[in-house]
Amino acid sequence: MHIYFYRSFLLCSRIFFMMICCIMYTKLFVSAQTKQSVYLLVRGDDMGITHTSNLACMEAYEKGWMKSVEVIVPAPWFPEAARMLRMHPDLDVGVHLALTSEWDNIKWRPLTCATSLTDSAGYFFPVIWPNKYYDSSRALITHSWKIGEIVRELDRQITVAQQAIPQLSHVSYHMGCNEMNPAVQHVIDSLANLHGLYVDMSAVQPVNYAGPHRSTSEKIHSFIRMIQQLQPGIYLFVDHPSFDDGEMQAVYMKGYANVAEDRQGVTDLFTNPQVKNTMDKLNIHLIDYKWLKTHGQSKKEE
Repeated sequence: MHIYFYRSFLLCSRIFFMMICCIMYTKLFVSAQTKQSVYLLVRGDDMGITHTSNLACMEAYEKGWMKSVEVIVPAPWFPEAARMLRMHPDLDVGVHLALTSEWDNIKWRPLTCATSLTDSAGYFFPVIWPNKYYDSSRALITHSWKIGEIVRELDRQITVAQQAIPQLSHVSYHMGCNEMNPAVQHVIDSLANLHGLYVDMSAVQPVNYAGPHRSTSEKIHSFIRMIQQLQPGIYLFVDHPSFDDGEMQAVYMKGYANVAEDRQGVTDLFTNPQVKNTMDKLNIHLIDYKWLKTHGQSKKEE
């Protein structure tokens, strides 16, 4: 009997040792591969603001190479966006936390009672910081906003998103709302941890077009030039797919009138086969936030 237990113990010990070795080898292999390769996360923002934006985001995923999409919960077309995303469970989704409503002809309000975050009509302010198009009366940062109301509002946006979209993996920030104050960034990080949506982005480098990008052809040329310059590492590229149709042509803000044309160009870019062929030739690995949750830490530790 003692010999039987002893042999069983030795067998279990060997199996456990082999498992540990496999885990360590996998981690070292992934770290080595990451160090030598280019990983690119292509993200589409602002799903939920219009019907046409919803359609374009899905086309960028189904017919193109966009790997993650961000949805704005208070936006008017969020229910449709959530339904579409539930039908595509493999698409990586983030909740695009919003404290602003920037467009002139389409607006959204907080999901909670948050009067310190809204204008006289009850809508979110159009911008976080004043600029040459919007003075301090139209900017959230110059009003007496309350951190408690921000906590409740962002927590509600996350909760609603998780209830509606099972594959939700992370949070992101609409119009840089996380940068309005260090306390807001702390709130967002805490809520992301609480809801299991925190992703360490410290190893990820944001990238943008390497050149002009007004027209579709300029976007394609400047994007290709950008990816040709990438060195081994992990990168994030963000833009906003939509279609140039009647609905989107009615959406604009001061200083940004050609929204429909511009965002049609993004959809065209995200579905362009020439760009995809170039990425394949350059051996660029397309990733999403779920990949970052699994592999991002190994890159940080190098």
